[in-house]
Amino acid sequence: MDKNGTIVIIEDDVDDQFLLEEVFKELGYTNERMYFLDGLSALEYLHSTPDRPFIIISDINLPKLNGLELRQKVQTDAELSLKCIPYVYFTTAINQRAVIDAYSTSAQGFFVKPSGFDETKETIRVMIEYWRMCAAPNNF
Repeated sequence: MDKNGTIVIIEDDVDDQFLLEEVFKELGYTNERMYFLDGLSALEYLHSTPDRPFIIISDINLPKLNGLELRQKVQTDAELSLKCIPYVYFTTAINQRAVIDAYSTSAQGFFVKPSGFDETKETIRVMIEYWRMCAAPNNF
């Protein structure tokens, strides 16, 4: 995890991508943001970049490779796991099964998408500030 690194956002709804970008701008976070419409393209990016992204924010219901499958691949890939990238879910898929499945992949957070801008902004602020304060093995 590089606290100044890219924020990787996997979200297949372009309206939600737009909303998230507005939230990040309003919060003043300077990290570059990379948006992906599906888990497979995000995985290809993670394999191709030498950078250590700051955080992965992933929806669960995604085309090609869903968020749970992507998390499993990131977690079990030796090269990617060494980057110590926090992986959090940000989704509308809220039910007990989704939460159990997410935490069974060692999710480092499960956030339900709020319906309003201000609530979304507060959720993102809490998520980002938490990980900014956390220590990771490769932060030394």
